[in-house]
Amino acid sequence: MATNTPYRVGLVGTGGIANAHGGACQQAPSAELAAICDVSENALTNFGERFDVAPENQYLSLEEMLDAEDLDIAVICTWGAFHAEVGIQLSESRQVKAILCEKPFTLTAAEAEVFVGAAQENGVLVAEAFKFRHHPMHIKAKELIDSGAIGEFMTLRSTFCTGGGGGGPETRKPEANWRFNKAKGGGSIYDLACYNIHHARFMFGDEPIRVSGASQAGMEVDDASYLLLVFPGEKTAQISTGFNCAGGQYAEMAGLGGMLRIDAAWNNSGSPVKIVLQNREGHQVIDIEPCNQFAVQLEHLCECLATGKPHRISPESCVNQMRVIDAAFEAMATGRTVELG
Repeated sequence: MATNTPYRVGLVGTGGIANAHGGACQQAPSAELAAICDVSENALTNFGERFDVAPENQYLSLEEMLDAEDLDIAVICTWGAFHAEVGIQLSESRQVKAILCEKPFTLTAAEAEVFVGAAQENGVLVAEAFKFRHHPMHIKAKELIDSGAIGEFMTLRSTFCTGGGGGGPETRKPEANWRFNKAKGGGSIYDLACYNIHHARFMFGDEPIRVSGASQAGMEVDDASYLLLVFPGEKTAQISTGFNCAGGQYAEMAGLGGMLRIDAAWNNSGSPVKIVLQNREGHQVIDIEPCNQFAVQLEHLCECLATGKPHRISPESCVNQMRVIDAAFEAMATGRTVELG
């Protein structure tokens, strides 16, 4: 959906994930990258050169960027530990119409409630940046489940593992990468399992009522996490994620009458993907054309601004996501099942 005048986007943080959002601004017809902000001057300069952002549109202070630029959308690309602080500042400034916040939305549900409250109080649209929610593969899979293609949907199994090429926890040093750094919001739950948790909530169309789990420890954060989410009707999601074992990112949705499987479930921009459907009618492969998930995510946000339609990921969903993550941490720390009311 293209608008006559593209929505002006400001990126807060120019680290690794910001490159994907910068590329999305170049590919999404309804948006343009207008300004960038980071605490590192070198990072700003390098990012500006890559994405053709003029020096006068580069800022070392978020307040300065908001005062100087006429922005419509802010994308939070900082380390997760700072998402709530930045999101609240953006909301209270009333200088943007919408905020797209990278995952994890915040570090706790309490933080999420304050962030969402500030956005709603100031009339700002806010959504968590789960890019896969906008991919035609996941949209089609949800349609198949809801149409009864696999009968009553009972169990989801998914994984997101990115390691296997190194050694023990000592190879994943906090100073080397934010993912292994507690102060920056690292860990397998915040970086990986958040995808699987949100996916399960989306596919079941419900919130879990119980969470149990176990973890494997890294130097500072959880290196791996294994979760069981129980949904109403004793439906279950079995989740395995980690930095410490060989890569994999698939999801299987099993029902009383069949099963769906998707591979390359989370990171697949630029590659064709497929859904494998097995049910009483036989075996079917549904091919899905490549897409840039970040670009379609940004286009959806622009469409919501232009039309007033609800975003696929509601503010309430952002808070509920963090409630499940809070429960996952409690379950892993205590070894007990956590009840969610």
